Amino acid sequence: MPSDQRAGAHSRRRTLLFKGLALPRLLYRYRLGWLLGPRLLLLTHVGRTSGRTYHTVLEVVRRDPATGEVTVAAGWGPGTDWYRNVLHAGQAVITTGRRTTPVRVRALEASEAESVLAGYETRAPVPRPVVNSMLSRLLGWRYDGSPEARARAVQQLPMVAFRPAQRAGDRADPGP
Repeated sequence: MPSDQRAGAHSRRRTLLFKGLALPRLLYRYRLGWLLGPRLLLLTHVGRTSGRTYHTVLEVVRRDPATGEVTVAAGWGPGTDWYRNVLHAGQAVITTGRRTTPVRVRALEASEAESVLAGYETRAPVPRPVVNSMLSRLLGWRYDGSPEARARAVQQLPMVAFRPAQRAGDRADPGP
């Protein structure tokens, strides 16, 4: 295949990928986020320098039904704007399905993030080789699911937990 044809095919695949990534945000915009189920959430956060409101769709890697806390990974690394924004603000709003909740934000320590990643690998809706392949592409190196690889991965893909903010009249939360 000539190089100009390869470039055109690559450009079409990239365009399709970006449109596919934008679809969940459009569903949330039109109040159809419930179609995505509990695996995805819409994060509403404020820019740390601009003060603008942003919306980002993220995959939930852990959900704690007892506390309502959900955990997500910064799939593009610690320099990702949404990640830096929520850590700076310490709060955000998440929407899962039809429920919108103000949340407090906390960064996971490496040991907890490793445990979350191990749990995600076993609970993911796709087989482990597919999860490992997806993680390998994000990380830029072959991820094999070993404890060593997991420890290295969470350094590149930090995790954040969102816990429902305390409302007036609620009892104090003892925390983790």
